[in-house]
Amino acid sequence: MATQETKIDAKIPAGALDEKWTNYKAHQKLVNPANKRKLDIIVVGTGLAGASAAASLAEMGFNVLNFCIQDSPRRAHSIAAQGGINAAKNYPNDGDSVYRLFYETIKGGDYRAREANVYRLAEVSNSIIDQCVAQGVPFARDYGGLLDNRSFGGAQVSRTFYARGQTGQQLLLGAYSALSRQIGSGAVKMYSRYEMLDVVIIDGRARGIIARNIVSGKIERFFAHAVVVGSGGYGNTFFLSTNAMASNGSAAMQMYRKGAYFANPAYAQIHPTCIPVHGDYQSKLTLMSESLRNDGRIWVPKKKEDAEAIRAGKLKPTAIKEEDRDYYLERRYPAFGNLVPRDVASRAAKERCDAGYGVGSTGLAVYLDFAEAINRLGENVVRQRYGNLFQMYEKIVDDNPYQTPMMIYPAIHYTMGGIWVDYELQTSVKGLFCIGEANFSDHGANRLGASALMQGLADGYFVLPYTIQNYLADQIQIKRISTDAPEFVAAEKAVNEKIEKILSIQGKRSVDSIHRELGLTMWDFVGMGRNADGLKTALEKIDEIRKEFWSNVYVPKTATNPNVELEKALRLSDFIEIGALMARDALLREESCGGHFRQEHQTEEGEALRHDDKFSYVSCWNYTGDDAAPELLKEPLDYEFTERKQRNYKE
Repeated sequence: MATQETKIDAKIPAGALDEKWTNYKAHQKLVNPANKRKLDIIVVGTGLAGASAAASLAEMGFNVLNFCIQDSPRRAHSIAAQGGINAAKNYPNDGDSVYRLFYETIKGGDYRAREANVYRLAEVSNSIIDQCVAQGVPFARDYGGLLDNRSFGGAQVSRTFYARGQTGQQLLLGAYSALSRQIGSGAVKMYSRYEMLDVVIIDGRARGIIARNIVSGKIERFFAHAVVVGSGGYGNTFFLSTNAMASNGSAAMQMYRKGAYFANPAYAQIHPTCIPVHGDYQSKLTLMSESLRNDGRIWVPKKKEDAEAIRAGKLKPTAIKEEDRDYYLERRYPAFGNLVPRDVASRAAKERCDAGYGVGSTGLAVYLDFAEAINRLGENVVRQRYGNLFQMYEKIVDDNPYQTPMMIYPAIHYTMGGIWVDYELQTSVKGLFCIGEANFSDHGANRLGASALMQGLADGYFVLPYTIQNYLADQIQIKRISTDAPEFVAAEKAVNEKIEKILSIQGKRSVDSIHRELGLTMWDFVGMGRNADGLKTALEKIDEIRKEFWSNVYVPKTATNPNVELEKALRLSDFIEIGALMARDALLREESCGGHFRQEHQTEEGEALRHDDKFSYVSCWNYTGDDAAPELLKEPLDYEFTERKQRNYKE
């Protein structure tokens, strides 16, 4: 592994923290309305980030080509976000502010995020709510008709706006309505059921993409003056995750291979409230919203014999007396209780289960109990707040959560790492921008709940529409480049060669069987608890899985019509490389921070132990070839306005 002291320019504006974004907008270059019509922008992805960006850029006058991997933008994975979206409106008048949202996001990310980006996120958060209300998003309202708020992990104020347990769906419908308006006007050309397979670089700038029509199998070329990728995260590297089956990291890897740095790949979030694994042939996991921790209390039996009896089916949780229940989050973190950040809650659940207090048939579960809330508020109020989530749980588990506590356990959910971007959301490749979960920005080593929707919409509605103009201002004279240019031809040829290589293997292993093997390796060695020996083992096993894939995978031999196995194989080939990059990054970072927990580096109380003197930087990985170790570059995280502290959720 090569390490280079290359200066990475994040383009952070000078000045006070609360003035940086205002100063940037005041001095940036602009594109006048007539010239915007001369410029084409490709937006890959139609989730909250992609749809909001495409709609906003088209509204401004740019010509937008929008690519959707699903049959409709309404099926983007953003629809699965349940609990809410953060903003610093301070409607409950409980002490919130832009600064408090900024600070709690920085702290929640264990001081591994870029100050300027996080403050900007907090600053534009209020505008997001105004935008969504104007679009008709049906946020919950209090008795007086004002927008309601609830609490999420890592915060001591109520700043999360919500629409029951369907917030992501309602926000996506709002963005989709704005996008549909632009499609109808002709400003956006929508390509549904298309998957990006490569980015085309001409003279050092992103000038288009190669995409596959998933229905026909046809490989097509598309030009644009700039390319924006909002393709989501890479959590499905673990096979079992809360991500939709189509969610993948391939677009990120395509950018990485063309010169975009991959930043902090080790930072993956384990969500504490997921329905536990219930079989060897399960293909995905289901998230139970963090909002449930507002009124639900998490516990395990205090006595091991009670836990053993429950696991054996001899005792029901409702039979455990109150004094025999260990509300371990309330015990360990009295100031935040059940609303500690996700990484803290996840590790605490794992510790209890590893110690023998876990419940369920496998012992890998804890209880999320609403009995106290039902007694205090009444079942109708609980049903109003969380009814669709309870219904979903009952359909999956076949148990009534109004009468019996839910069972939950941590699972892979979100990836804080991603493609490196500067303050303008531009990657290390000129003209190539990355937004939403696909980039590394804003969350550091751990994302607070309800901040994913906030970042996706901030990037798409309020940040990128400004910053991309700074790049495009001097591109007006660049005429549309023919897709017959040598760079397009070469990129398409490389894509076809990879497809042919996969189709020619004709081995004996299904794609899913190899992916499941990769996922188990990742969970066992690059999951909630990591150590040097395990990470080295992971790298060895991933190398074996890579060889097995390229020598023994079986994919039906057709590329000219729908071929789901080919789609999965192309993505798995990238997941394997992402897994290796995650393990390499986790091995390098000899500290614990947020979702990255190295067992050799913890406090006496079992909390994450950072080493700020050595690891206060963004690890940026630069591709150097398929058979070569990536080069490590570092962006220092020099904090001007924030004092780094050991995270404390006890007082």
